[in-house]
Amino acid sequence: MKKIIISSVVMAVMLFATAAFATIKVGLLSDLTGPTSSVGTPYAQGIKDCTAYVNANGGINGEQIELIQVDYAYNVQQALSAYKRFKSKGIVALQGWGTGDTEALVRFVSRDKIPVFSASYSPHLMDPSKAPYNFTIAPDYSTQGRAGLKYIKDTWTEKRAPRIAFVYPDKPYGHVPLPAMKEYAKELGFEVTGDETLDLKAMDATPQILGLKKQKADFVWVGGTTPSTAVLMKDAEKLGFKGKFLVNIWGNDENLAKMAGPACEGNLGMQAAAVYGQDVPGMKIIETETKGQPQMTHYLRGFVSTMVMVEGMKKAAANGKITGENIKNALETMRDYDPMGLAPAISFYPEDHRPSMAVNVCTVKDGKLEFVQTVSLPRDAKWLGK
Repeated sequence: MKKIIISSVVMAVMLFATAAFATIKVGLLSDLTGPTSSVGTPYAQGIKDCTAYVNANGGINGEQIELIQVDYAYNVQQALSAYKRFKSKGIVALQGWGTGDTEALVRFVSRDKIPVFSASYSPHLMDPSKAPYNFTIAPDYSTQGRAGLKYIKDTWTEKRAPRIAFVYPDKPYGHVPLPAMKEYAKELGFEVTGDETLDLKAMDATPQILGLKKQKADFVWVGGTTPSTAVLMKDAEKLGFKGKFLVNIWGNDENLAKMAGPACEGNLGMQAAAVYGQDVPGMKIIETETKGQPQMTHYLRGFVSTMVMVEGMKKAAANGKITGENIKNALETMRDYDPMGLAPAISFYPEDHRPSMAVNVCTVKDGKLEFVQTVSLPRDAKWLGK
């Protein structure tokens, strides 16, 4: 009898301790050592710092968020293995990363009802009929490209049509926004002059620049990453190309000025979050969390991705319980959520997971990335997934 009483007391204490230290588990799939680690590392740090900030300020109704991080080195098979581990740990949400792994996980997270907050902005992944549990905080690549074109057209002062060419790697990532952008360019009155392909590891872009000069392009869409973009811009300066570049979200960041030097000054780029130090309400929190050390814009997107996930969790908790399905349902009621100005306001709908149709245009001035203007487009249903 005595043994039974002691066992019961011990069991009660253990149950109390377990309840007291229960956490909300979230998977964090990161590329810290693979081919996209230069941008994957700051993005992941933004997620971790935002989680620390939330936990230090009461968590989710007193419950702490526990991040379980795996460096999958941008390898899809490793991402799938990591997901099995995440699931065994009981995660209710996943902070994801690239297109390949996000696509590979669609079937599994839909089955397991685990919302994924991805950094892949492929249009089809924002269509709930194809990826019902996928969410992002940045508009899709096509929307980003369309917004850039609108900015150019709105600021074009010559009477003739502006001429635009397209430079991109011969990879799915490079091809994704092209049909949408070319169609919209013609709709706006651009003259589309042609295409040039440039490898992501290119060390020379002389043939591409000569092709652009022959096309007499006023503007050039650049669909690569920062290293190849820097090569393109430096060779453009060397060969006297006078057109202006419009760079996608992964080729336009704080490292571009370090790699391209003065050659990148005055060119345009697309972004989905604020630039470090920008005068927005949430920047005070960022500066405090980072002790005033400047961070890349990718870091801020990771921070905002976590803010949106946390808001979904709070809504789910208010409606009953924090589960993956409840987080998804809560997010689909989110309307004009303001992440303290760190990104444009975010809304999700059951039939449309595009977070917004607002894109930040940036430039490089005196060697620093600088915000120029937010361009907003209509939430046109015909553009969903394209």
